[in-house]
Amino acid sequence: MNDIGIVIVSHSKNIAQGVVDLVREVAKDVEITYVGGTEDGGIGTSFERVQAVVEANSKETLLAFFDLGSAKMNLEMVTDFSDKTIHINYVPIVEGTYTAAALLQAGAEQDAILAQLAELKMEK
Repeated sequence: MNDIGIVIVSHSKNIAQGVVDLVREVAKDVEITYVGGTEDGGIGTSFERVQAVVEANSKETLLAFFDLGSAKMNLEMVTDFSDKTIHINYVPIVEGTYTAAALLQAGAEQDAILAQLAELKMEK
């Protein structure tokens, strides 16, 4: 098993939990930490909550997935403050997370996973 974990950041608790539920069907052994929504249960993200799930993941290399703008912004800021290697992926959250998790579960190497994710990249 790779020493790579996954972090999911969504504006919605239900979206984050749903992605994890789906991914667990193919990747039971991959470490995934996630956050969705604000502390009071609303829609949004925060630096503190994103930082907490990054630090809660025991892996030193993380593949990070997000849904919308402030989730991306908070991941980028956390990356600046973390000692972990965090690869933020600009791909659809469900497809990207599922692809990465399935490949990790199968024992694929980091370069191969990142190459597969590059094919899913969203251009804005």
